[in-house]
Amino acid sequence: MLKKLEKQNFDRVFAVMEESFPPDEYRPYEEQKTLLEEGRYGIYILPDGDSSDIKAFIAVWQFDDFAFVEHFAVNQKYRSQGLGSRILDEVKQELGCQICLEVELPETELAKRRIGFYERNGFVLNDYPYEQPPISAGRTAIPLKIMTSGGGVTEERFSKIRDILYREVYHGRDFFIKNHGLSNY
Repeated sequence: MLKKLEKQNFDRVFAVMEESFPPDEYRPYEEQKTLLEEGRYGIYILPDGDSSDIKAFIAVWQFDDFAFVEHFAVNQKYRSQGLGSRILDEVKQELGCQICLEVELPETELAKRRIGFYERNGFVLNDYPYEQPPISAGRTAIPLKIMTSGGGVTEERFSKIRDILYREVYHGRDFFIKNHGLSNY
């Protein structure tokens, strides 16, 4: 079902990313494309048969004992067909480890629906304070929550996940780490 993205097809993924996320939640084109060189990072797509369209994509960082879904979107033309749940099931089986992802605070109906979708797919909302550092220069930090598969996590486990995300995913954001008292690097 899912296929690893070939770099020459990145433009199709980026188009879905732009239509699915606000600018503070993804990197500019060249920065996002450069991530494909990172060994721990990969984008998987659900192609639309033989057409050049993609139905959905999921971008994943793999670490020693968990994986982080940085971006997950279904193309607007293919929503409400159960694709999101099927993709999450496939990714959970393929990775075979705990998966975490960021969600908006449950303050709007859309955010609540999104959290409900992940809960129906086996994720738990962890109620620890978390802020996504600026994903790129000129972008802003965003207060979010972390959801995890396989149940909630302890505060100690949450801190480990957060620290790895800050160091590995948001690397180069040292000013954010220092300003938030995260000095154990």
